[in-house]
Order: sequence, then structure tokens, then C-alpha cells
Amino acid sequence: MTSEVTTETTTAMTTETTTRTPRFRLGFLTHVQGRGTDLAQTYRDAQELFVVADELGFDVGWVAQHHVPGSGGGLSSPWTFLAHAAARTTRIRLGTAITVLPLEDPVRLAEDVAVVDTLSGGRVEVGVGSGYSELEYAAFGRDPARKRESTTENLSVLRAALAGEEVRTPGFRVQPAPGDFSDRIWQGVFSEPGARHAADGGSNLLLNRAAYGFDAPTDEIQRPWADAYLDAWDRPRRPRIGLSRFVFPAKDRRTALRHIGDDVHRAALRMAGSGAFPEGLTTEEALRRFHCFHGSTEEIVAELRQEKVLPLATDLITQFNPAVLDHDTAVRALELIATEVAPALGWQPTTEPEPALAGV
Repeated sequence: MTSEVTTETTTAMTTETTTRTPRFRLGFLTHVQGRGTDLAQTYRDAQELFVVADELGFDVGWVAQHHVPGSGGGLSSPWTFLAHAAARTTRIRLGTAITVLPLEDPVRLAEDVAVVDTLSGGRVEVGVGSGYSELEYAAFGRDPARKRESTTENLSVLRAALAGEEVRTPGFRVQPAPGDFSDRIWQGVFSEPGARHAADGGSNLLLNRAAYGFDAPTDEIQRPWADAYLDAWDRPRRPRIGLSRFVFPAKDRRTALRHIGDDVHRAALRMAGSGAFPEGLTTEEALRRFHCFHGSTEEIVAELRQEKVLPLATDLITQFNPAVLDHDTAVRALELIATEVAPALGWQPTTEPEPALAGV
């Protein structure tokens, strides 16, 4: 895996604009979902996943922000959650994939980020995006028609604030003084122009687990986006590409399907209502549309080795969503990912926290 990343990335970027290749990292993403109405227990279980992942050597733990439960997750305030996770862990990095930036005041967001980064010893990664829920935009009094412009505008302010610059009025800087975030801001994108835009702004790239609205496999759709991102990159440091993928290892494929099949099928049928997927998908087609890697660890490793975007990725971000697993099953899956799947792809855990400048 590491040699593949080095070879393909090097051919895509000129020697003058690169430094050494970032270390290949393993992450997990939780949408903080549970089966029942007890969100307190759901939050406790999600916190435990961070503790387990920290002990297993995962490099980064990510959370998704959703203000509306029906849109895929139950966590509206990710930075509050990550502050608690910081207190319970020692080395794992803490990030959002993503914070819905147009719905945030970027100065207040910068303050939250700076506080969590200070509490965690410089372990924060900031992933932002535009979101998609019109209900959320309406609740916050924002215009979804301007979400791209709002993302760009707010990201500019967020960058300045996290760089320690004066923002909005002379003499005002956020406190505590932020660490160096020059290589710790990520953008989630859903198109080739979006990928180029992220590169132009100096953001690391986040690619979603699935490419919605396309019939072709997700990796075939996203590979040109990753290539375009690297082609547009002109900064001195090497960028990071975070590849989010549904990865669920189990004893065998039948066991895996018993845990995830119904949830994935129901999610696909719901998403057909918005036009993201066609109507009437079978479970098998729903799994394909969500680009699911499931089954035994040997099967998953073999399939991931054929993944077209993974050779360019610096971060593999595993997740179980839209499946909602019981806590013990999720813990066991994380164990298999960290001990069998990721090592077969060239990943090795590190026992020490990474420095804040993780990509240099």
C-alpha cells in the first residue's frame, strides 16, 4: 500500500512542489447513531469507540455532524463531543468529517477548534463541507442556494482565525492562540471542480464513502477527482487525501450481511426519494451503491487492493454507516480492521502521538 501511494502520487506531482510523502494513516468515522431513543447511551457508546480505537492504534477518529437525525446521524455538536473524547484518549487525533460550515459562525467555530486542540495537545483535524439538508439550512436561516459561496466565504474566515490573524475587526484574534493548522484543514467534495477548488485553497481532500447520482462504481467516479486534486496542488507540502469507505469485516460474507444488509437496503430506499439512488434497489445493488467492503478480512483485503482511489490515499477512513451496529459488534469490527485488514494494506500503528504538523 505504502509503495503504491508513493509511486502514483509522485507521478501526479512535480518534485519542486513536494516534500516527503505523508505517513499512511488509519481512521474510523462514526455518525453517532443508535437503534433506540436513548441518545445518552448512543453518545457513551460512540465515546467508547474512540477509547477502543485509541488503544488499537487508529491514527484519527472522525465524527459526522448532523442537525437532523433522519439525515444520517445523531450528533449536532461535534466539538463538544470531541472535547470529551480528548479527555478520554491519549494519542488518537480528533476530527470532523464534516462540520457543516455554512451553518456555523466561522469565528465561533475557530474558538471551539482552538479550545479542543489545546485540551488535546494539538490532536485536532478540521473537516468541513457544505452539507445537503434543506431542513437544516431552513432551521439556521441560511440559503441552500448559496451553500457553495457560503462554504468558501466561511472557510476563508476560519483559515484566517486559525492562523492567528485578526478577523472581522482590528485587534480581535481568537483565543486560545491556535496551533499551526496549515495542514490540518480538510474539505469534503463531490465533484472534480470541487476537488480542484479544495487544492487551490490548500485544503486536504475528503472523499465520501459513496458517489451519489452515478451508476458507475464509486471508485471509478472518484479517481478522476483525486487525480484532478493532485494535478491542481501547488503548495510546498504534500497534501493528504482521506478516503472514507464502508468496511465491515466479519467471520464471512453471510455473517456480515446479517449485521448490515437490512440497514443498507433501507438507507438506499430512503435515498432514492432524493434522487441519490434509483428506486427499487435490491440489497445487493444497495451494497454496491454504498461501495461496501464486507465479509471476511481476506475478502475485504483482496477487494481493497483493487480499489482505484486507495493508491492515492494517505488516510483510509473506515466507517459502518448506514449500518447501525450494536456496540460489541462495532468494537469487534474495529479490532479486525486494525489487526488484520489495515496491516495487510501496509499500515502500521504508532504508539506516539503525531506532531501537530502531521503532513510534513
